[in-house]
Parts: sequence; structure tokens; C-alpha cells
Amino acid sequence: MADTQQHEELEASIDIDAPPAQVWALVTDVPRMASWSPQVVRTRVKGGVVRQGATFSNLNRQGLLFWPTAAKVVRFEPHRDFAFRVRENRTIWSFALTENATGGTTVTQRRELPEGISPLSLGLTKVALGGVPSFTRRLERGMQDTLARVKAEAELAG
Repeated sequence: MADTQQHEELEASIDIDAPPAQVWALVTDVPRMASWSPQVVRTRVKGGVVRQGATFSNLNRQGLLFWPTAAKVVRFEPHRDFAFRVRENRTIWSFALTENATGGTTVTQRRELPEGISPLSLGLTKVALGGVPSFTRRLERGMQDTLARVKAEAELAG
């Protein structure tokens, strides 16, 4: 079971009553991710512009534990696909946007694992973050929370 969870891709989706361009502006504004994600405390984009190849640093939190990560934008297709790779654990986090039948946007957030999760990250998760199964469940809940908060903001602005 642990091996399955170590290599489990995660996915969550939500329908937002706002056009893809409006939702895109939110999900690519990574410095604002701290206002939506329960794990992200702060994000700083090197050079200030989010685009293909841009790099940024995050400060993350769980309880009293804080840890930094560094990421690089690996996919940037406006109004459709935004993804970044986290250096420390090799995961790719993405937001896929599709226009839905009502003229709104279906947003799918994923944690992709094309190379699995780094052994160092798995070890630290086991020792410091409560183990892989419980951390994975927190990530899943966090994805739902993040999407719900993005939805609320997009629909309020619309």
C-alpha cells in the first residue's frame, strides 16, 4: 500500500462560473497562491513574471513545521495549461483549464509524478510530516480547498 501511495498521482476538479481567461489570471498568479492553498505561506517569483521557464520559491507549512521549495514553470499554455516542477521532490503540479458547456471553466489540479517522488522527500515526509498516507490525504484536501477558494474569488470578481 505504501508503495502505491508513494507513486499516486492526485487530481481534483471544480467548475467555475467564469471564463478561462479570468481563471487563468488567478491560477498563474503564484504569489497569491498563499491566499488559496492551506499549505503555501509565501511564493516569490524570480524576476516577478510567471511564464515558461520562470522559477519561484515557496515557503510551505504544516502545523509548526515550515519548509522551503523551489519550482520551475514547465508548461505555460495561456488559458489552458499551467504546470511547475518542484525541484526537491520531482513532482509536477498543474492546472488544466477547459471551457465547459455553460461558458464557465472546469479547472483540474493535478500532482503529476513522471519520475516518482524523490527518496529524500519520501524520507522527510515519513519522519517530519506524519507519513506518506496521511500527508497524501492532506494534499488531497488541500487541493479541494485551493480550488474552492479560487472558484469563490473568480465568481466574486465575475
